[in-house]
Amino acid sequence: METALVVVFFAFLGASLGSFLNVVALRSISGKSWSGRERSVCASCGAVLEWRDLIPLFSWCLLHGKCRRCGVRYGVRYLIVEIIGALFGGLLAWRWGVSITLLFALTAAYGLFLNALTDFDDGYVFDIFPLAMGVAGILLRLPGGWGGILDGVIGAVLGFAIIACIILISGGGMGWGDATLAAGAGAIMGWKMLLLTLYSGFMAGGILALLLLVAGKVRRKDAIPLVPFLALGGFFTLLAGPRVLLFFGSAPGWPW
Repeated sequence: METALVVVFFAFLGASLGSFLNVVALRSISGKSWSGRERSVCASCGAVLEWRDLIPLFSWCLLHGKCRRCGVRYGVRYLIVEIIGALFGGLLAWRWGVSITLLFALTAAYGLFLNALTDFDDGYVFDIFPLAMGVAGILLRLPGGWGGILDGVIGAVLGFAIIACIILISGGGMGWGDATLAAGAGAIMGWKMLLLTLYSGFMAGGILALLLLVAGKVRRKDAIPLVPFLALGGFFTLLAGPRVLLFFGSAPGWPW
């Protein structure tokens, strides 16, 4: 029962974070401020949304995805983002319990999720977000001593270097925002977990790209956002990465 309550709590917290990150992503792309006292409003009629319009998951379902005032549809994107956020929070809480490891996992997961949203919508990664991930990663690693800090530093350097090499070799097939994001994720996850994240993300992206190419939905030179697949790879790694690494005889490192 206690485990179930923890999972439910973090699932709802995750849905709330997903809703907030959706606002951060959309406002960052449009050049609006997402901090301070700016209230959420309906994009159609401009009405200020009340607290009952902003309850994650429930408000969208109760209002059938429409504005309470003008009746315009918001679209299913808001619900999907909140569901993904709930899944992240609930599953990570189930995997790690209430622990410092869960704090690491949540920071990495929602950091990747935010950048995935901006990359999916606009094909752009805002450097401030990976930078915040990197700073948070190093601060979180302070209790782990010099070994934990070094693991994060190596992860950051290795993540940036790998993507930078791909950018230089491919002549710009990726953006430098992808490199800074890999660095930020590496600072939180450590270099071994970061390598598994990149491998999983590249594999997921490659398989989807191949399927879309075979189906005629994209052409060979069409750009496909990378960060959503890195977020997917990161989430897989945060759930199963330590066991995968141990299976191959490699310890994942603190705090995993």
